[in-house]
Amino acid sequence: MGAGSSTEAEREPLLVPSYTGTNSPVNSRVYRRRWLVLTLFSLLGLMQGMIWNFWGPIQNSAVLAYGFSNSEIAVLVLWGPVGFVPWLLFMWLMDKKGLRVSLLLSAFLMLLGAGLRSVPLPDLHLRRWLIHGGQLLNGLAGPTTMSAGPYLSTTWFAPDQRATATAVASLFCYLGGAASFLVGPLVVPAPNVSQTVNGVAAAVSDNSIQDRIQLILYAELAAVGVLFTAIFFFFPSWPPIPPSVAAASQRLSYRSSICRLLSNLRFLMVALAYAVPTGVIAGWTGVLDMVLTPAKVSQVDAGWIGFWSTIGGCVFGVAMARFADSIRGMLKLILVLMLAGASLSSTWFTLTCLSSVTHLPSTSAILYTSCILTGIFINSSVPIFFELLIETVYPVPEGITCGVVTFLGNLFTGLLLFFLTFYCTGLGWNKGSRFP
Repeated sequence: MGAGSSTEAEREPLLVPSYTGTNSPVNSRVYRRRWLVLTLFSLLGLMQGMIWNFWGPIQNSAVLAYGFSNSEIAVLVLWGPVGFVPWLLFMWLMDKKGLRVSLLLSAFLMLLGAGLRSVPLPDLHLRRWLIHGGQLLNGLAGPTTMSAGPYLSTTWFAPDQRATATAVASLFCYLGGAASFLVGPLVVPAPNVSQTVNGVAAAVSDNSIQDRIQLILYAELAAVGVLFTAIFFFFPSWPPIPPSVAAASQRLSYRSSICRLLSNLRFLMVALAYAVPTGVIAGWTGVLDMVLTPAKVSQVDAGWIGFWSTIGGCVFGVAMARFADSIRGMLKLILVLMLAGASLSSTWFTLTCLSSVTHLPSTSAILYTSCILTGIFINSSVPIFFELLIETVYPVPEGITCGVVTFLGNLFTGLLLFFLTFYCTGLGWNKGSRFP
């Protein structure tokens, strides 16, 4: 119809995907530096989990050495969920400035909190206040260390490595909690009341326990200081070239993302399925020594139970994430099987504890097995849940999506621990039970 050929300007695409830090979003590249980035992030999450779960595994020793009550031990663990109150600020910072700024702020808060806990004041009343303040500052680092794993994996890793990287980055916080179950009871001696003959012997025992606790506090402070320095010098916000098309694509704005998440019924249902079991198991694990004491389980044995349940969950979670990387479209089935296993094992544990009613055999082997299986099934589901949630609400940024669900999980953790601060005197659910 007499139309001439199009010009070069007319042939330009109307919508061009954009990515900060590169002029050619079509190209993609993975960098070997991604392993260093993943290592630094994971180690910071490890330390955050260790500091958060430090007091629960040595509850009996802390009560004797510092005069804590059982309810105060629950409050020390509660500061972790409380630290999620300003989670919107950390998610906004991650969305606008990248992961480097948010992670540096979190590392600085952890360093300040570890320093407060380590001040060797002779006044135990003031010392307890500093410990509470240090635990709160460490809890404020939780929104970044617990929810930014999927954001890091999408920003730095290729699609066939993303679920595995998400699993490693997300589960190291849980690995830190497991390490505290091992380090605390092995380094800090449990109080031996039977050998406390008079006031002098008890004072010597108190000083010995305080010295061991102080040693761990100094070691954790030094580790956080080294990580803060390494992140400051070697942790960039994003790679020069994105590793995939998904990393280069334009995402929704911060406000639009929050509105879409809160209005998406499918997302809210999956988020609730994640938040209830993971939140409850996190709070329950944090006070596991206090919960299992009525069952005549020692501080060391409770530590080993918490250690193996969390370690098993981390190992099994990485294996399942690797399996999900190789076979796409199986996330829902994997989660259904994991939650079914968690339901069966937790029911087994409950019926065992109620042996006076159910008349089921109650042995230490059964207690170990049921507790460990429950932790394995629930903890290993975390990275799979993250991947499913990200796929459900794409193109909402990964950091915002996981920030919302980890906030919900910590909300349930906080509710459980808040309940225990008032109900700690009634934990003797099976006072006549003795596990041989």
